[in-house]
Amino acid sequence: MTIVVVMEQVPDVVEELVIAPSGTDLDRDAVSYVINEYDDHALEEALLLAEATGDEVVAVGIDTTGELDQALYTALAKGARRAIKVTGDFEGAWLSTRAAAQLLVPVIKELDPRLVLTGVQAPDDLDGQLAPTLSALLGWPHASVVISSEIADGVVRARKELWAGITMTLELELPAVLGVQAARQAPRYVPISRVRQVMREASIETREVEPVGDLAPSLMRLRFPAETSQAEMLTGNASEIADRLIELLRARGLL
Repeated sequence: MTIVVVMEQVPDVVEELVIAPSGTDLDRDAVSYVINEYDDHALEEALLLAEATGDEVVAVGIDTTGELDQALYTALAKGARRAIKVTGDFEGAWLSTRAAAQLLVPVIKELDPRLVLTGVQAPDDLDGQLAPTLSALLGWPHASVVISSEIADGVVRARKELWAGITMTLELELPAVLGVQAARQAPRYVPISRVRQVMREASIETREVEPVGDLAPSLMRLRFPAETSQAEMLTGNASEIADRLIELLRARGLL
């Protein structure tokens, strides 16, 4: 049986981001890309499931940046059996969640998995809708914000986080889609030497697909938040600080 993990390379937000002269995109030549943190956790959870069940893990990603190979080779180095790169006339485009899901669905159907894992969200959109959108297009049940999972008796039991430390466990019929927030353990480390070895010995499969409809809304302007200095450090005793807080809140119409 097969478990599919969706992988994405995203801009490294630790590095300084640069806006392109057009003002409608990042300067792609100045951006460093890394594996989406949540996708890395989805991969780890898939590998843990595979170790318990003997399933085959297949890493799948859409190549919009030309940087996806690194993520897929890393997935192979960590234990995925196969890696598939979805290509087409969309390199350099920012894909909406629905467009990305539509591109992934035919590849997922071809693989006929019993489980699809995605990261719960990505820093380039933060909408957290890839898992539910894939679920809707495939007609499969899904759970998001998953922090652990187990396949047993023909179902997947997924524990998801709610709020204030509260969790709930859902039992989903297979096949199903999970949006993973955190794996049961930290993503395993793989040395770069191992990744380079895999790059020499393994290959990435490609699937060319045709985009359906608009890939994304048109972006009119991209800019950094304006820098302002509005912080006020409150000093004095507790009573003086409380009086100042009340004064500030009243001045802003909050009391």
